[in-house]
Amino acid sequence: MRAHAAAWPLAQTFTISRGSKSQSDVVIAEVEANGIVGRGECVPYPRYGETIASVLETLRGAERFVADGGTRETLLATLPPGAARNALDCALWDLEANMAGKRVWDLAHLPTPTPVVTAYTLSLDTPEAMGANAQSQATRPLLKLKLDRTDTLSRVESVREHAPNARLIVDANEAWQPEDLEAWLPRLAELGIELVEQPLPAGSDEALRALNSPVPIGADESCHICDDLEQLADRYQTVNIKLDKTGGLTEAMRLRAAAIESGMSFMIGCMIGTSLSMAPAMLLTPGASFVDLDGPLLLARDRTPGLHYDGALVSPPTPGLWG
Repeated sequence: MRAHAAAWPLAQTFTISRGSKSQSDVVIAEVEANGIVGRGECVPYPRYGETIASVLETLRGAERFVADGGTRETLLATLPPGAARNALDCALWDLEANMAGKRVWDLAHLPTPTPVVTAYTLSLDTPEAMGANAQSQATRPLLKLKLDRTDTLSRVESVREHAPNARLIVDANEAWQPEDLEAWLPRLAELGIELVEQPLPAGSDEALRALNSPVPIGADESCHICDDLEQLADRYQTVNIKLDKTGGLTEAMRLRAAAIESGMSFMIGCMIGTSLSMAPAMLLTPGASFVDLDGPLLLARDRTPGLHYDGALVSPPTPGLWG
């Protein structure tokens, strides 16, 4: 196994409630057997205490596990959920597919993925700037708005004015307080918002239990792995499945299946990475209420080969990319 870091400049500075970034820092894991290589990419996330250095260190610590023939199933008990396990898990899936001459969805007994509409994310900015950004993307069928706790309704109203036909979802990234929900949700419903993602801090979302919201509430930072699902059912209507949170496709498949069984809807999301990060998540999109795999669209350039984006429509990966 080999692992290395790479940086991909963004097309423009990207801001959420926790801060801004101008590049995507990723780690790529490669597993080689008999001259055949499998790859996986992850995006270390500071919110969860991850850095490029810590992820590389974790992967170096897993070299013996790989050399000894560790499997995806034993990996779940070897590394904790998070970016490092994601990169290694996806590399093992890719390796197996390349060795077998089959696609990962066939090996995983998943439906063959088809092109799907992805959301396009509008970075947090002034109401005027977000409106202008929305106008430039107004032909996209689904826009996702990053919000904090200031100018909330003004920002959404500006986007709605400049993209009147787009479906809208909003993401507060844990920035709101319970009183904000009572104040803003009725107006957000009037503006046609279809989902409010993670409004309250993870672990401090008890207020959602008693909330009679006119807009569905989605769990992102509150939901990482399958075991989290049981305690979320009385607070959230949707869970956002991201491979960098689950620690790979293997656990993400379990979370998706558990959400379906429990009657909760799910969305497939991403950190900002290249098409190599997005490719495994494409396998999870059948049945998703929302797909948010726009990471490569936010980069100044993507890797080659990458996923094919035709406007908002993203197609499954070719074997040359992954899986």
